[in-house]
Amino acid sequence: MTNAPLPRISCVILCHNYGRYLDRAITSCLEQEPGNYTLHEILVIDDGSTDDTPEICRRHQDHVRIVRRPQRGFAQTLTDAVLLAEGDWIAPLDADDWFHPAKLRTCADAIAPDRLLIDHWETVVGVDGRPLLPEPHPGGNTSTLLVHRDAARSLLPVTNEIHFHALREAGHGHTLTEPLVNYRLHPASMTDRTLNGSSQHYRADVCVDLADRLIALTASPPTWATAAALRRISRRYRARAAGHRVEAHLQQGQRLRTLRPLVAMLHHSLRSRAPLSAWLRSLWSVARDRPLAPPPPTSTTAPASAVLHIATEAHGN
Repeated sequence: MTNAPLPRISCVILCHNYGRYLDRAITSCLEQEPGNYTLHEILVIDDGSTDDTPEICRRHQDHVRIVRRPQRGFAQTLTDAVLLAEGDWIAPLDADDWFHPAKLRTCADAIAPDRLLIDHWETVVGVDGRPLLPEPHPGGNTSTLLVHRDAARSLLPVTNEIHFHALREAGHGHTLTEPLVNYRLHPASMTDRTLNGSSQHYRADVCVDLADRLIALTASPPTWATAAALRRISRRYRARAAGHRVEAHLQQGQRLRTLRPLVAMLHHSLRSRAPLSAWLRSLWSVARDRPLAPPPPTSTTAPASAVLHIATEAHGN
C-alpha cells in the first residue's frame, strides 16, 4: 500500500510597487516549516512595478519564478495567479504582507477530501511591522487563504478574493483561528477605504460579479456544487451586495437611498434561506440612521477601534 502524494503548494506573491516589502514576503515563503506538504514553487507576479521590485526579484531568482508584465490591476493579477500556479493548492500573498513560518504546515494539516478552501486568522500590523491590535483578527483576505487550484479555476475570472469564499458557502471550507499571516496596514493599502461608502460600494460590485458568475456556472456545474446550490449561493451574494449598498448609503448620509437595497436584501435572503440576522442588523442601522461601522479613519495611527474598522472593511465577504 502506497502513501498518497503530499499536496503541492504554490505560494504566489502579488506585487505592484511594493519592492520595499517584497523581500520579507519572499523570505517568509522560503522559511516555511516542513510538514505534510511540498512547496512546489514561489511565484512572484510583478504587475507593472516602477520601483525596485525587479531588483528584489533578481536577488531571489534562484528560488523564485518571476512573471513581469505591464500593469493590469489587482483583479487580473489574482486571476493570473490561479492560471499560472502549478501546485495543487495556491497560497496567495499580497507583497506587503508576510506569512508566519507555520502557515503552510498548519494549513496542510487541515486539508481533507471535502475541503477546497482553508482560511485563517491574522495579525494586523503597521508600516513598521508592529501589531496594531492586541488580539489576532479574523481573516478572509487574500493572504489568509489556501485554495484548491482546480476549484479556484472554475470561478475565473475573479475580481477579488471574495470569489473563492463561494467554496465555503458550498460546504467545502474550513477556518483556522491561528494567526498565520501578518497583514500590514499602511497608507497605500488604505486609499480605497478613506472615503465614506467607497469600500462598501466596491464590495457590493464584487458580490454582484460573483453572483453572476455562479449563475453562469449552472449551465455546466463544477464538481463542488449542484446547479441548485449555485443558484442558492448566488442569491446569498446578492443579499450581501444589497447589505453593502445599505451600509454605503448610510456612511454617505443618504438614508432614503437605503430602502431599495434593504428590500432587495430581504428578498434574496428569503429566497436563499439565509438567516435574517444580517438583514435585521441592517434594518436596525437604517432605523437609527447610523451605519454599522463608524466613518473610516484616515490614518493607521488612529485608536485600535478605528484600526479594527479598517481591517474589517478589508475582509468583508
